[in-house]
Amino acid sequence: MDYTKILNKISEELSNFSNSGKIASYIPELSKVDPSKYGVHLYCTLGSHHAYGDTKERFSIQSISKVFSLTLVMKLLGDALWERMDVEPSGNAYNSLFQLERENGIPRNPFINSGALVLADILVSEYEKPKDEILKFVRNISEVTSIDFDEKVAHSEKQHGYRNAALANLMKSFGNIKNDISTVLDVYFYQCSLAMSCEELAKAFMVYANQGKLLKTGEEIVNPIKVQRINALMQTCGFYDEAGEFAFRVGLPGKSGVGGGIVAIHPEKYSAAVWSPKLNERGNSLLGMETLERLTTKTGLSIF
Repeated sequence: MDYTKILNKISEELSNFSNSGKIASYIPELSKVDPSKYGVHLYCTLGSHHAYGDTKERFSIQSISKVFSLTLVMKLLGDALWERMDVEPSGNAYNSLFQLERENGIPRNPFINSGALVLADILVSEYEKPKDEILKFVRNISEVTSIDFDEKVAHSEKQHGYRNAALANLMKSFGNIKNDISTVLDVYFYQCSLAMSCEELAKAFMVYANQGKLLKTGEEIVNPIKVQRINALMQTCGFYDEAGEFAFRVGLPGKSGVGGGIVAIHPEKYSAAVWSPKLNERGNSLLGMETLERLTTKTGLSIF
């Protein structure tokens, strides 16, 4: 399939797209990004790359990073993880205190903020230097050693992360955060500040499209059964309370972030990353959603 031709056609069609989305401003550093940025990169399991636009410029991946922390924790704990969180779509805002209170400090899934904070707490318990381990893992699966945290974004999140602190304190009161809250928040904020390009994200997520193995070497990074479960969670919970809409329109497992990135995978076929900073009212890239919907429509390929 000529993916380059398809991406060029999509970009042509979307050149006059009325993008009414808004950049995330509650993290001030994110509001400084050029709203016109747009890139899409597709990496096939056959080894070919297909791209359009701003695919080499790094941006803050935000909640996309939760897939990486989930993978690390699943490798460490296995099914014991699910004693501390559920695997259900939230149906509420990704930072809902009300839902967490009602459900006794047990997050609905690993991809809402409370779930990711529990993941950070586990990484603090298991690793002497959890931030280093996150970087090591991401650099390995992307094969890019220069990937790093964005210090300005991390600092901006720390300065305005009151609601995440509230979530952590609430879970601490229920006994579901074991470590010092400031330490857990530090890991979480830095994790979300990871800066990667569309090309690097597509490379990193190939491990989820390729049954847990690095495409070039065949090295198994994650057990295939765990990859299936991670992909299932991306399908059902990867887009906050818009997961059903993404499944309906795009039909692929994926994960979004409020930095404007979306990554989606088609098992055994490709991984695709899109970046457009303007978000819809549910926190997902408006142009990114449209791009991926057109991709699966024009290729006729989804997991359904």
